[in-house]
Amino acid sequence: MARAASIRQIVKRDGQVVPYDRERIATAIFQAAVSLGGSDRPLAERLAADVEQALIATYSAEASPSVEEIQDVVESVLIQRGHVRTARAYIIYRHERARARATRAQQPVEICDNIPYKKIYEVLRWNMAHGCETVAGLNGLIAAGRFPQLVADGNGRYDDEIAAGAALILQRIPAVRVVIIAGPSSSGKTTTTIKLSDHLKKAGLELVTLTVDHYFFDLARHPRDEFGDYDYETPQALDLPLINDHLVRLLAGETIRTPHYDFKTGRRTLDVHELRLAPHQLILIDSLHGLYAGMTQSIPAASKFRLYIETLGQVRDEAGNFMRWADNRLLRRMVRDAWHRNLQPLATLAHWHYVRRSELRHIIPFIGSADYVVNSALPYELPLLKARLFPFLPAGLEQFRADAQRQDAFIRAQRVAEFLEPLTAVADDACVPRDALIREFIGGSAYTY
Repeated sequence: MARAASIRQIVKRDGQVVPYDRERIATAIFQAAVSLGGSDRPLAERLAADVEQALIATYSAEASPSVEEIQDVVESVLIQRGHVRTARAYIIYRHERARARATRAQQPVEICDNIPYKKIYEVLRWNMAHGCETVAGLNGLIAAGRFPQLVADGNGRYDDEIAAGAALILQRIPAVRVVIIAGPSSSGKTTTTIKLSDHLKKAGLELVTLTVDHYFFDLARHPRDEFGDYDYETPQALDLPLINDHLVRLLAGETIRTPHYDFKTGRRTLDVHELRLAPHQLILIDSLHGLYAGMTQSIPAASKFRLYIETLGQVRDEAGNFMRWADNRLLRRMVRDAWHRNLQPLATLAHWHYVRRSELRHIIPFIGSADYVVNSALPYELPLLKARLFPFLPAGLEQFRADAQRQDAFIRAQRVAEFLEPLTAVADDACVPRDALIREFIGGSAYTY
């Protein structure tokens, strides 16, 4: 039987030629339908097949239609098949995306858009110098037996950045009394805090850690969504007034008792951990929302040093698509939650929309207030994470594909699976030292978390 004709490749807006994927058309149609209350994934897939045949009839199977041309055909097919309301939702979404792109294009480069471009350039240069800026490059290093050296080099680069951050803090002593390690979920805040603490201790400073996680309200006070999920990711899940009160009292030399939060029971107990700050000591805060103004609003800016940490990785696949920073952190959290919090990886994936929503609202907008930025992405971690997670992704794709309320999880799983598929997995982590940041997520760390 002759194989049915099919579009093989398309042209993206930036001119890149990439493989054609009907699944993406089906997902776009399904999302438009979901916005109107629809839930029929198979229908979206049938319509996507109709779109493909319309593309072949219009451009031929050998052609490489552009994204804009494909979207035009999607709109036409939806209207022809009687799905006018879905077509309208699709058109509105398309228009809003086009307007957003036009707005970005009109902005001068100098405008702060919460992306540390200079830092990203440094990361890319480092990756290129070490031959690990692409999936193919990583595969080549692994095949050549150079993976252990990449591990050593990556850890050395990260440790050097921590040392540089500590030097900046020392330059601002004695004005600085509070050091904040901030960053989005699974960026490596806890390990960074420990390593930074070690550097400052060697300089003769004594540190007192305020564990912000203990300031969570009881889980029963957190709102739930239609799935029964709790939202830990908003700063309002923390007792911000109590944090500020305790900071002021600590800097005044008073003794306080911080709460204790039990993640297994979802409850906190007040007045548990005694804490006091001597004049020569610093308060050290490791917090997801460290840059959020309400977290430390009672403390003058000159008394705070704010270090921001993010997985600013610069590794791209054959099509030129870079691993997204949030996807890198998602993989880390899926692994960590599995062994540390007894959560299945797919449960973490389904919950991730809360994480991203909070980051975009309460973390990303405040990057510009940081005094120093650390890149915690380690190119060598991707092969290790693939070995631990890739087997779960097909089940996630199958589980979330037709679930109208889980399209965010489906799209993320699909994107991550496509990126990791050609990457060589590395299951043996023996060459990773026990003090490496990645141990915070894969286990086996010398540190206690």
